[in-house]
Amino acid sequence: MTDQLLWYTTRAAGAVSLVLLTAVVILGVLSALRFKTAGWPGFLTTGLHRNLALVTLVFLALHIVTAVVDPFTHLGWLSAIVPFSSYYRTFWLGLGTIAFELLAAIVVTSLLREYVGHATWRVIHWLTYAAWPIGVVHGLGTGTDAWSPWFFTLTLVCVAAVGFAVAYRLVAGSRDPLAAPRASFRSGVERKSEQ
Repeated sequence: MTDQLLWYTTRAAGAVSLVLLTAVVILGVLSALRFKTAGWPGFLTTGLHRNLALVTLVFLALHIVTAVVDPFTHLGWLSAIVPFSSYYRTFWLGLGTIAFELLAAIVVTSLLREYVGHATWRVIHWLTYAAWPIGVVHGLGTGTDAWSPWFFTLTLVCVAAVGFAVAYRLVAGSRDPLAAPRASFRSGVERKSEQ
């Protein structure tokens, strides 16, 4: 593989990872809201979220591997694992490493969900809200095309889409159909324990 091909592959895989991870975050928000319509059942949102997350990991792995083996940067595998250990754009690559490690924690706990419990999985899954913006900032600081019109526009569209989804989640509140019965049950249990 030529140096130029490695460079283009790293850039392309990074841009594709941004778009895919943005879609995964949006689908995660829609899953949390139990989004469904007549033509879009709820299980489709959850299934698409999971499968797209796996595809995202493939492109993210391609991005990391091609960046590490690219002879121009001489990153080495340590910089892919230990944040801020690279001499090349130390801060920005460190952010990328942190974003990757947060996503890795989400993947591992998702695979071990039955062993770590739902509460632990859910808390760690909230790391997505940290991993995604850290990854975006990594791309803006490290990417050679970060401020080019096409990539900057792509980044703005991704930021706007996630911003809209998160704002919608905050406004829409819980769509848990069992929220009211659960609250009623808990208050009944609390009243009974007080007696």
